[in-house]
Amino acid sequence: MTDHLQLQPGERSEGAQRSGGIPGYPGPFPVGRYAEALRERVRDFAQVAVIGELTGVRTGRGANVYFELRDARGALPCAMWRSDFDRLGLRPEDFRDGVEVVAAGGCDYYLGGPHASPSFSFRVRKLRLAGEGDLLAQLQELRRRLAAEGLLERQKALPRPLLPRTIGVVTAEDGAAKVDLLAALERRAWRGRIVWGYAPVQDRRAAPAIGRALQDLAAVGGVDTIIVTRGGGSIADLWAFCDETLCRTVALLPVPVIAAVGHHVDRTLIDDVAAVSCSTPTHAAEAAVGVDCSEARRRLEAAAARIAAAGRAAVLGRARTLAALSRAPRAHAERHRAHLHQKTRELRAASSRRLAERRRDQARIAAAVGRKRAAAAAAAREGERLLAGRAGRLADAARALEERRRRALADAGRALRAHDPERTLERGYAMALGPGGEPLADIEAVRAARDFKLRMAGGTLPARVRDVGDEEET
Repeated sequence: MTDHLQLQPGERSEGAQRSGGIPGYPGPFPVGRYAEALRERVRDFAQVAVIGELTGVRTGRGANVYFELRDARGALPCAMWRSDFDRLGLRPEDFRDGVEVVAAGGCDYYLGGPHASPSFSFRVRKLRLAGEGDLLAQLQELRRRLAAEGLLERQKALPRPLLPRTIGVVTAEDGAAKVDLLAALERRAWRGRIVWGYAPVQDRRAAPAIGRALQDLAAVGGVDTIIVTRGGGSIADLWAFCDETLCRTVALLPVPVIAAVGHHVDRTLIDDVAAVSCSTPTHAAEAAVGVDCSEARRRLEAAAARIAAAGRAAVLGRARTLAALSRAPRAHAERHRAHLHQKTRELRAASSRRLAERRRDQARIAAAVGRKRAAAAAAAREGERLLAGRAGRLADAARALEERRRRALADAGRALRAHDPERTLERGYAMALGPGGEPLADIEAVRAARDFKLRMAGGTLPARVRDVGDEEET
């Protein structure tokens, strides 16, 4: 490995620069550089497939799925990316300790670091179950591929007749499935036509032969439904019915196909692509012929008898009615004429009574209106008289009120003039007014103002307060 560790000058680690090497060994080299070279050398190993039992399975939720593969001679730690593992679609019971698997991939080495330990693992790229589980894994992968292409739904969208006239059957010529199918069709009293397409149902020639038989039956004119059937067996025995070419042929046929391969516990790929999947040949016959012909025939005969009886009763009833009507048409007309005359007389009498009643009602209404008009006129005259008297009394009261208000106004004027300050000033009194024209009520206010005005009867004079001291200074 030293040819991968050619260091450049100055590439030695600090520890290597402080200490020398060990005689007889190259180096010392930085451990990280050696680990990188080791990883590259390990990754150069060939990609292979290995087989062994699962131990220590850890699926978890991380980016990797971890497990070990063991056998009698050794063990191999393995890791698989979560995305690759999820694409497998394995159930938890399929991927557990003790299950034998085939894993394909190559060696890998994780360098680690100051806080992580290095580790070696076999990086798995693809994985499948071994043995019978291997066949199931292949079957599951093929089923996913056909589903992605939409081939699992094409047959199911085809219309199937409830009572087909012609049924095509693909099965072994001497198989028990043929006997069971015929017995089931006989129990349903079906009397249509069967077109047989015999083919082997268990060997390497089975799938191509079954495919050709299906195509031949689809090409026969008038075949409404095709049944593919055989007995049970292991997944290896039934593997012909999981053939990809056969399943694609079934999916693309224009005629609906009913698959009845194996027993209740068996499930092949043709069951997924067929229009209907049945567990037994008897079930397939019931699915192909959706009507129990004997029971339907009994119900049809009973319904036909009821319809015939009802028809006879209806015809007899109509005949009796027609006969009764044809024997006495004049009697019917006379009876209706007499009835019409009676109704006419009753109508005229009722009209006359109604007109007389309305005339009497109108006369009563006219008399009542006349009486009410006279009473209203008398009431109007009495109201005019009372209104005239009240108008005179109202005029007298207005004149008396006006005279009283005039006298009260004169008395109030005299009282107001008696309290007029001008009358007091006319008797020789004077009023002291401040600079703003406000009255000065006492001597202290006059002294505080000093300059003031005297209001007298004839006008206003300016005045000033002079103290005794002012006179001495003067």
